[in-house]
Amino acid sequence: MRPAPATPGTARLTATLASLRDELVAIRRDIHAHPELARTEERTSRVVADRLRQAGLSPRLLPGSGVLCDIGPVSGRRIGLRADIDALPVNDTCGLPWSSTHRGIAHACGHDVHTAVVLGAGLALAELAEAGGLATGVRLIFQPAEEVQPGGSLDVIAQGGLDGVARIFGVHCDPKVDVGQVGTRIGPITSASDEVQVTLTGAGGHTSRPHLTGDVVFALGQVITQVPAILGRRLDPRSGVNLTWGAVAAGTAHNAIPSTGTVKGTLRCLDVRAWQKASEVFHSAVEQVVGPLGVEAEIVHHRGVPPVENDERSTGILEAAARDVLGAESVLLTEQSLGGEDFAWYLTKVPGAMARLGTRTPGGVTYDIHQGDLRVDERAIEAGALLLARTAVLAGGPAHAQP
Repeated sequence: MRPAPATPGTARLTATLASLRDELVAIRRDIHAHPELARTEERTSRVVADRLRQAGLSPRLLPGSGVLCDIGPVSGRRIGLRADIDALPVNDTCGLPWSSTHRGIAHACGHDVHTAVVLGAGLALAELAEAGGLATGVRLIFQPAEEVQPGGSLDVIAQGGLDGVARIFGVHCDPKVDVGQVGTRIGPITSASDEVQVTLTGAGGHTSRPHLTGDVVFALGQVITQVPAILGRRLDPRSGVNLTWGAVAAGTAHNAIPSTGTVKGTLRCLDVRAWQKASEVFHSAVEQVVGPLGVEAEIVHHRGVPPVENDERSTGILEAAARDVLGAESVLLTEQSLGGEDFAWYLTKVPGAMARLGTRTPGGVTYDIHQGDLRVDERAIEAGALLLARTAVLAGGPAHAQP
């Protein structure tokens, strides 16, 4: 990671975060060793709140879990910086001394890094504010439950987390990008992501007499193969609709046709217009496929999140901040992902942007998120904190400016 030349606007932030480097890494490792699933992140919330109080700030613990903390001027608009704090229900196989102490739970998506990044940005901005260098207030949002639907961003919004916030920013770990670099994109950077489930019921019977049954297993096979194909013909192919099944269950015996079976999956769309239409088309497709097969279908479609739509001006601010603190060559154009991210709900309320934060050691192994062996180059913590702190300063601008 090549440091950017210091400027008057970045020197204080850079110095503060250099002094916090080891502490932030230690906090990240502590959180990684003690992961908590969605809406149970009480310990993580306390760790964050306690450190903010040590800095003389007044964090507010949200009901259940999560933390809000305001920095700087108490009146006027604010700039939001968001971190998600929950872990995933997977085994930690990273093999490091700070690996998870909770079996079956791991920070396999980098939320421990996000938490340390926003905490570091907040501590640096608090020192800047104390020196009179922060024109516009900042709100830190440590959000629970990003990995479930409905996500914790909706809880934060309902609890007033965006009140007074004019713009909001965040980062997400990207282990395909080298540390010291960030990926940005104007417009959608993630996809809509929904959970779907189809449960089929029929008379069941002996496998020697399938013509006398509603063959649930055969019907499930038709749903699995035909429904994705139908969606590809009923929705605009440019919208990137993708239906992928993740679980199927039916029966227990080789010679008995069961009376019920279920298939579960995710329905993703790159385009918000296709997302709005997809539920109707999905229901229709399932009913058309199973109609002739003598089974009944119960269809459950949980609407998840819309795409994260990066605002043009906010993306420009993020990119300018990255070049200020990480170097002129630090910004990369990133592709739109089929992954879902509930940061999207904030952007339905206020403009903002999310960047992909490089966590790969240059020349090192490329890992993947949502895998238990995920490793990150911890220099990404300081890089991300610098990025978001500088972004908040640039987004705030003069106290009289409007977004």
